[in-house]
Formats: sequence, C-alpha cells, structure tokens
Amino acid sequence: MASERAHDSPHIVLVDAPARLHLGFLDMEGGYGRRFVSLGFPITGVATRLTAARSDAVTVEGPGADRARRYLQTIRERLGLTTGISLRLLQAIPEHVGLGSGTQLALTVGTAASRLAGLALSSAELASLLGRGLRSGIGIAASEQGGFILDGGRGQDTVVPPVIARLPFPEQWRVLLIFDHNRQGVHGAGEAEAFAQLPTMSAATAAELSRRVLVQVLPALAERQFEVFAESVRVVQDAMSDMFAAAQGGRYSSQRVAMVLQWLLGQGVRGVGQTSWGPTGFALFPDDSAALAAQADARARWRNTPLEFVVVRGLNRGLAVQEMHTRKGARAQALSS
Repeated sequence: MASERAHDSPHIVLVDAPARLHLGFLDMEGGYGRRFVSLGFPITGVATRLTAARSDAVTVEGPGADRARRYLQTIRERLGLTTGISLRLLQAIPEHVGLGSGTQLALTVGTAASRLAGLALSSAELASLLGRGLRSGIGIAASEQGGFILDGGRGQDTVVPPVIARLPFPEQWRVLLIFDHNRQGVHGAGEAEAFAQLPTMSAATAAELSRRVLVQVLPALAERQFEVFAESVRVVQDAMSDMFAAAQGGRYSSQRVAMVLQWLLGQGVRGVGQTSWGPTGFALFPDDSAALAAQADARARWRNTPLEFVVVRGLNRGLAVQEMHTRKGARAQALSS
C-alpha cells in the first residue's frame, strides 16, 4: 500500500497517451519457452487525454468514463489511496478498433492517480497493477518510450513483456489509417476464446518471421530503407492474416478495409495490413506527399461509406504528463513517463 504525499505532489495532472499500431506476433509456437513476441509503434493524431485533480469525492466524466472509473477504483485500492480524485476525459482512443484503447486508458488513469499521490510509477508498474500486457508489451512500451518496439514476449515468470529492441521511427515516413466505423474487432471474452482456438504456429513460421524482423525490419529502420521495411512488415502481416482468419471472419475483420488494402496493393503500396484485431487497416508511405495523395484518392473512391482515412506519423515519445503545483505558482512541468 502507498500513502499520499500531499506535500510534494501536484494538485492537477494532465496526461496524454498515444494510440499504437500492433503489427503482429513473431512467435506463438513457444518452443523456446516464450510466446507472443510482438512488434509495433505509437502514432500521432489518435490519443487518450485526461485531466485529474484532487477532490473531496471520486468523480469521472467524459468518453469512456465507465471503463476509466473501474481502472481508477482498482488503482486506488492497489495503492491504498484515500483522497478523492476528479477525473475528466477530454479525448479517448476509439474502443476495440485495434489501437490499444484499453491499455492506454488504464495507463493514463493510473499515471494521473499515482502522480496526484506523489508517486512516479512507471508504465510497466502500473500495467502490472491494472492487469494490462497479458500478451503483448507493445502498448506499455509505447507508453513508456515510444519509437518502434520489439518486445520479448512472455516467459514462465514474465510480469510485463520486456523491450528487447527500440529504434526511432523515421520522421518523414507516414501511415495511412483506414477506419471502418461500422465494425469492431474481437475483444473481451471473445478475444480470450479466439486466442485459445487459434491454429498452432509452426516452428518454421516463427523462425522465418523472427529472421525477417532481425535481418530486414530492424536494419531497414536503422538505415531508413523504406521499401525493405514496408515489404517485410507486409510479410509479417500476411502470416498474421492466415493465422487469425478463422477467428475474425477472413484475412481482415472488415471487408471494406480489405477492399481498400487490395486496391492499395494494386497501386504499388507494399506495406499494408491490419493493426491487432482490427478493423483498422494501415498502409505505409515514404513521405507526406505520397500518403496525402493516397488519402485523397481513397476518400474519393469510398466517399459514401463508413470508411475514414487519416494520415499519421510514428511517434518517438511515450505518454506526456503535465503537473501543476498550485502552491508553487501553478508551475507546469512537462515530463516523460
């Protein structure tokens, strides 16, 4: 249990946590004692933002308030916090679309509550307290440090999947997100059941994907070789599509998104796929002009559908925190969690 240290803790906290793309798992076979080795990165443009202040009571309002209230109750119980907190959600990552909404909401709430108590807990510590990162560690690592992340999956004694490689995502590269606002991906109890029923990944597939990431994806990032990076990500995505097809009703969970991705492939775009369980699709581009041109074409082609096309960048920082210490002249301090 932890006690509040009101003498040095802030009175107001603002937390901003980016959404993340989950590009797939490299080893679900587990022959070497670890499963769910995965890769991904946070993005700009889609985030969960909230403010929290000390209060006489516990109040939560804004998008995703019910879910946030549960996380707040849990973190207060786990840390032994007794003072009230007024939590206001300003923006929330859409739920169940493959962008890590649950983990980022948990971490923003946990960060805000712990900072108000004068505790500087890491995202990994908060994730452990709140039951996040049960398979992939990408969302937690994205929250802590940003950049392109490769985690080490889960071993027998793993609490939070460790980061085994982190590289900055090139500033000039862009990502086109394809949203289907009429669909949601597999989640909750359905997700656990789907994972239990997935076909077994062969040792040969795990070896091929691991080699592909080690000798192509990571070096291509380090040397800014966009075409190699994009093609290699597509190979990983194709393997994921084959494994998850039965659980999600096809290679992609949205047939509308699938049509867009096939069209992009026909236009010569090589790095395409679906983040996590989708339905959100993505396409990689070497620069802003190429991404914006594809966005304009896609909007024209699918203008009377529930599809939305958004251009974003990879983000090389984790969640951002601002603290206001009113007894110190409302001094705001930007921190990295």
